[in-house]
Amino acid sequence: MRKRFSKILLLVIVLGVLLTSFAYAQTTEPAAQQSSGLKAIAEFLFGRSLVKTFIDGGWAMWPILVVAIYGIAYIIWKFIALMYAKINLNDYLNKIIPLIKEKKIAEATELSKKTRGPVAAVVYAGLLKADRGIEAVEKSMENAAMVEMSYLEKGFVEMTSTITLAPMLGFLGTVNGMIVAFDAIAKARSVDATIVADGIKIALITTEAGLVVAIPVQFLYNIFTTMVDGLVIDMQRASEKVTEALIES
Repeated sequence: MRKRFSKILLLVIVLGVLLTSFAYAQTTEPAAQQSSGLKAIAEFLFGRSLVKTFIDGGWAMWPILVVAIYGIAYIIWKFIALMYAKINLNDYLNKIIPLIKEKKIAEATELSKKTRGPVAAVVYAGLLKADRGIEAVEKSMENAAMVEMSYLEKGFVEMTSTITLAPMLGFLGTVNGMIVAFDAIAKARSVDATIVADGIKIALITTEAGLVVAIPVQFLYNIFTTMVDGLVIDMQRASEKVTEALIES
């Protein structure tokens, strides 16, 4: 299942990169052809105003778009992975604890093997060592929990990179816009609102774009970390209940 998640992530990134490449090629075509092809599709999906704003933002909008696609790919992958990992802990424990107390370790092990998610994986690792004593069970579950934790934390670095890079690229576009504005002033040798309008527009658009990308990714990052914390607590609870049941049996 984890390989399937990795394939989904790779597919989203590849499609995003291809879309960005084709869109860039479309915007470099002659003006008479720009309303056709992918540009027309983009205008249909996102609106002509948004596409125009993107083009008006200048070159800095392209790296921001790439970072946005990168972040969205990991958000989709992380969401699917966490939905797959989450199970109803009480239902699972209500099924497996009676089996352990009745010394039906083989059946409990098979149930854990068939149950998805890190909680069942930790319990399964412990039950495999049930014939070697409580200490072996606890050690096995501890090692399995560490492995599952490392998997649950995957994708967070990439999301934080998106949160950091998007505003930085936006500020880079802001600097570029101000350079354009001051260059226009230098060429005109006078200060006028119409002269600096293009540069200021670039500066504001890129700043806005960077924040628009970073803010929702930050929000979802906080939600995902909360979900991971909940899964860690579930693993701890399941480990304790299974250990207690084994001691009683």
